[in-house]
This record gives sequence, C-alpha cells and structure tokens, in this order.
Amino acid sequence: MDTSDRSSRRRLVLIAAGSVTALVCGVGIYGLATGPHTPTSTPGTSPTTTSPSTSATTTAKPSASGAPAVPPVPRSAAPEQFARNVATTLFAWDTTTGLLPLDYTSAILAVGDPSGDEQAGLATDVAAYLPSRTAWQDLREYGTSQHLTIDRAYIPDQWGEALAQAPEGQLAPGTVAYTIEGTRHRAGTWNGEPVTSAHKVEFTVFVVCAPTYDTCHLLRLSHLDNPLR
Repeated sequence: MDTSDRSSRRRLVLIAAGSVTALVCGVGIYGLATGPHTPTSTPGTSPTTTSPSTSATTTAKPSASGAPAVPPVPRSAAPEQFARNVATTLFAWDTTTGLLPLDYTSAILAVGDPSGDEQAGLATDVAAYLPSRTAWQDLREYGTSQHLTIDRAYIPDQWGEALAQAPEGQLAPGTVAYTIEGTRHRAGTWNGEPVTSAHKVEFTVFVVCAPTYDTCHLLRLSHLDNPLR
C-alpha cells in the first residue's frame, strides 16, 4: 500500500466526522472534526469530599538519570486492553512528583498513530483531560493525586453504525472505538487532613490495531463525559 493511501485511510477526522455526526446529531464527534470544546468543569479545583484517604495512585518511576518519569502506556495488540491501558494512564497523575502536565501528555502521545496525522488533535484532546499548569500548581499545594478505576469498556453501537455508513476504504483496517465507564479518584490534604473525592466519568478512546499495525496505537479521545454510546 503506498504512503498516500495509508495516510488517507488513517484520517479518522474526515471519516468519522461525516458518518458519526449524522448519527449523534447535536452531540457531534467529540473533537474528531473540530477539536475538543473547553470543558464545562474546572479540572483544577481542590478536593472537596472530606473522607479518609486510602486509595493508591500510580507512582512516577525514575528515569535513567534518576529524575521521575511518567510510566509509559503498556503496549498491547488487543484493542480493548490497549484502550483500558490508555484510559488508566491518562487519568493517573501526581502533583507531588515534580512532574508537570506536559510530561503526562507526552506519555500518551508516545503511543499515538505513527503516521502523525492525528498527533496535533490528540495533543489537544489530552490537554483537555489534564489540569492547566496554573491549576496544577494550586493542586500541588494540596498534594493532589488522581487515578481511574474502570467499570466497563465496550464498543458503542454508534461506532458500529458509523462503520456501516463509512465508504469502503476510508477507515484504516483495525480502527475501533471503545467507550470507557469508570470512576475518577482524587486524593490530597485539606487543613492537614487527608481527603478524597470520587466522580463517575465516561469517554471514548479511538484506536487503530492489526492489520494496520502489529500493536495498537491511539488516534483520538472524545470529550470527557460525552462519549459515543
């Protein structure tokens, strides 16, 4: 397959936008066509639920130089497992490690589509899931960390309908969407006391796997709490 064919077939933006937007009417395609909207909730708010904190979070591993580094997204050739790995890594951060939001963004971009067609859009998608740098500094004062527990991962019906409507050859073989349902957990301190908060979340992960690639890669993310169903 020549390079131009492979590039055009990977362009989920142009493909899914035409198919899925018609299906979901006002909901849209969550940034695959026009980029994600500004979240209505503020990701940088401090913990508000006052209960003892016992939940564990992903710890940044030291790099070869000894500096902390974000754990990479575990690779997988299994689409659902890879989508779960992306989701878990996306929500796992800790403001006390010295790392910044850009470090966590880089870990997700490292498993993006090697063609680079979706990289700019994916970077914007990921940024919408992370606190801004200013909010990050505020959260650091509370020692805030976060992780995700996944309740369910499934291929949404709307994705199947989109595939049925997409013209032949427009989607790269092995492209699939998984909607993730889970709970975002945050932990920190407030007035010297440990506190936690928990919030249900839903979102869709768009990936491309075999036969296009031997291992799965991330294409895009939906808006948080606005998934395909």
